[in-house]
Amino acid sequence: MAENRASAHPEDPAEEYTEGTPCWVDAQLPDVAAGKRFYGGLFGWEFADDVAADRPVRARLRGAPVAALTPKTDGRMPTVWTVHFATADVRALARRIEADGGQLVTPPRPDGGLGTTALAADPQGAVFGLWQPGRHTGFGRRHEPGTFTWAELYTRDTEAADAFYGDLFHDALFGPGAEPDFGRAPLTGVFPAEMPSHFLVHFLVGDREAALGTVVRLGGRVQVPPFETSYGGVAVVTDDQGASFALLQR
Repeated sequence: MAENRASAHPEDPAEEYTEGTPCWVDAQLPDVAAGKRFYGGLFGWEFADDVAADRPVRARLRGAPVAALTPKTDGRMPTVWTVHFATADVRALARRIEADGGQLVTPPRPDGGLGTTALAADPQGAVFGLWQPGRHTGFGRRHEPGTFTWAELYTRDTEAADAFYGDLFHDALFGPGAEPDFGRAPLTGVFPAEMPSHFLVHFLVGDREAALGTVVRLGGRVQVPPFETSYGGVAVVTDDQGASFALLQR
C-alpha cells in the first residue's frame, strides 16, 4: 500500500457544496488499524501512517480524501458509517433541525481548523452529521469506484421524512440543477422489522460480485444479498467490525 502522509496534504481542493449535499462520510470503529486493513484491501484506500491511535485518520484514493475512520471512545456507541451534510452555518442549521422536530446528538464543535461538525437525528431517529467547512471541504473524489456515491434513508414514515428533509434541504433536493446524492425508501422488505430508521452509505464498485467476495475474504459478511433499486444494483454488507454499508453497481 502506498504511503500518504497527512503533512503532504495541508489543505484539500475546494469544492462548493449546496447545503444539504452529502459532503463526507466517516466510520466509528473500535479498531482503526483493522479498519485501515479492511478498507485498504477492499477499495484501495491509502492512509497516513503517522496519526495517533486515538485520532481519526483520513482515507485517500489516488491522493484525494474520500472518507475517515474514527476510533470509538465509548464502547456503548454503535459501530457505524455516518453521512455528513454540508452547511455554511452549522449552528443555524442545528436550530432548524430542532425546530422541525429533530434533535442534536452532539452540539456543534470545531474540529481543529478543518471545520465545524455536529451530529443530529431526524424525528424518527435516523442519525446524520453536519459539516461546516474550514480547510477541509469534503470529498476529493466521489462517484468513482471505491468512493461515496449515494446515501439512502430507510425510514418507517416516508411522508414525514419527505416533509422534514424537503424543508431542511430544499435547495439540494429541489433547487435549480439539483442532483441529490441521497434518497429515501420505506423500511420494509430487505430489512428485518426491528431495524430502526437509518442512513445507509453506498460506495460505488465496478464489479459487485467481485467486491462481495473481497468483503468475505477480509472478514466481513453479506448482510443483505444483491437487490435492484431505481439507482442501481445494491448489496448491503458489514466490515469485519460490524459497520454496515452498501456496495452499488450502476
